[in-house]
Amino acid sequence: MVHVPSAYTEGYERARRHDPAGADSYLRHTGIGDPMLDPVLEELASLPPPDLHRFIRAGIEQDDEVLRGAPQCLRDFFRDLEDPPWLDREMFIPGIRAFHANADLMLIAFVTGVLVEGLSTLISKSFFITERTVSTSRRLRQNNRHLLDIFFPRGLYRDNDGWKLSTRIRFVHGRIRSLLSRSELWDHDAWGTPLSAAHLGFAISVFSRRLIEYAELVGAKFDQKERESVLAIWRYSGYLMGIPESILYVTGKDAKKVYEMAYLCEPPPDSDAVAVANGLIQAIPEVADITDPAEQRNVIALAHRLSRALIGNELADRFGYPKTRTLGTLFAFRTKQRLRRWFERGDMIRSSNFSQLLQISIYDEEGLSYRMPDHVKNSISQPW
Repeated sequence: MVHVPSAYTEGYERARRHDPAGADSYLRHTGIGDPMLDPVLEELASLPPPDLHRFIRAGIEQDDEVLRGAPQCLRDFFRDLEDPPWLDREMFIPGIRAFHANADLMLIAFVTGVLVEGLSTLISKSFFITERTVSTSRRLRQNNRHLLDIFFPRGLYRDNDGWKLSTRIRFVHGRIRSLLSRSELWDHDAWGTPLSAAHLGFAISVFSRRLIEYAELVGAKFDQKERESVLAIWRYSGYLMGIPESILYVTGKDAKKVYEMAYLCEPPPDSDAVAVANGLIQAIPEVADITDPAEQRNVIALAHRLSRALIGNELADRFGYPKTRTLGTLFAFRTKQRLRRWFERGDMIRSSNFSQLLQISIYDEEGLSYRMPDHVKNSISQPW
């Protein structure tokens, strides 16, 4: 018997009429977090934050001398980390090349389509409750950095930042899940597990297949090998982020099934989802370092128009986007981008794309930060 949080009652009944097994699987995962890491973080809940940060850094950075002083459960966790048998890093090469040829368009698709669509589920509750909407521009820069690092050549090898950042995200999710689980602000009966495997499985499916689809709509071009490679890169990153393989897609068809089932099961976006999604759009000028008020308004208007054209009028209306006509928007934008590429050399485009991504990503002087939140509210937590 599947436990159904109250917010999912109507959607679950609708989804079961469509696909009983798929609906049961999705709802079952709303009660699952990270089965391997969550018990470890619960055992470490009383550990002073500086020690927790230091030991997490040691594990990810392979500093065995420091890690020897960590609690046994954390040492065991890092000892047991293994690559899945299906991993083939050679598959990443076409996707990496395609990303750097299309990075500007993939970034546009990521911000105006993928990220806002990913917030249409109850995952938005965790962002709203923790007040991460207040630091949206920094979070957007962090998203950009993760995107850049996993698509960097050899970025998902053990010693490189794509691997490290994906694993750090796993710890951040686990820590926030732990804080929310103990907070009176989280309604377990209505919403299930914070940052559940269902939501993360949905998110990685959108980040991968939807990213390809939306990037093509704004002008990117991929062949079949490149599409499969982009899916493979995100799949492994999702594995590193602790998404259980029971909801981690294998193929693009699987990814589509996950997010279609989520749309059936999830309740409509509420005011929390609206606030988080619109916060992302409003943060674009700041991330792009645009200070002129008129230019800021133009950029936000274009982002709303592109986003509405990508995610559709129904979801855009639920998010409270301005009412605008989108007929021809994607065609005009796509044509402009492809004409620009026709006149410019490929190496110039790749260089420009890489420079742009560097400028709008978080790269702190001390390198990757392994600080973790120590309070459910971002305004009260120590910086992380």
